[in-house]
Amino acid sequence: MDRALLTLAQDVGDWLAARGSMLATAESCTGGWIAEAVTAVSGSSAWFDRGWVTYSNEAKMEMLGVQPHTLQTRGAVSEAVVLEMVMGALLHSRASHAVAVSGVAGPTGGTAEKPVGMVCLAWGQRGGGMQVQTHHFDGDREAVRRQTVEAALRGLMAMDSTLTA
Repeated sequence: MDRALLTLAQDVGDWLAARGSMLATAESCTGGWIAEAVTAVSGSSAWFDRGWVTYSNEAKMEMLGVQPHTLQTRGAVSEAVVLEMVMGALLHSRASHAVAVSGVAGPTGGTAEKPVGMVCLAWGQRGGGMQVQTHHFDGDREAVRRQTVEAALRGLMAMDSTLTA
């Protein structure tokens, strides 16, 4: 884990701990990298509850309760799916905060409608609101995944001012 990502994960941990909050992650294209980043921080068990790597559509449905209709009509890389993923992470955990990601990391799999580098992210707070964003990251597979992890973590700390009910 490089120092910049570890520092960012520590900042997220400090932010969550200051609120007495716990985090859950629901990841697709990052393959558990968000959970890896936060658990690289010593003491993260005080503010990290659990994470899911739901790479397949079946896993998204079985583990997080994503609706088949949403996947069929919107596709796995969609704001609708990551919102359902974040809701499922909150429902199936003790966490107060959750983040979910799904995207096309490349180098294959992109389409004109959903090109390589397109990533949807959602954040949610138990009893609070949700936020969703779509990013278009540049670079190779690792760069897209790393930028996704960074955006996911930074988005958590922006939740106070950006969440809507």
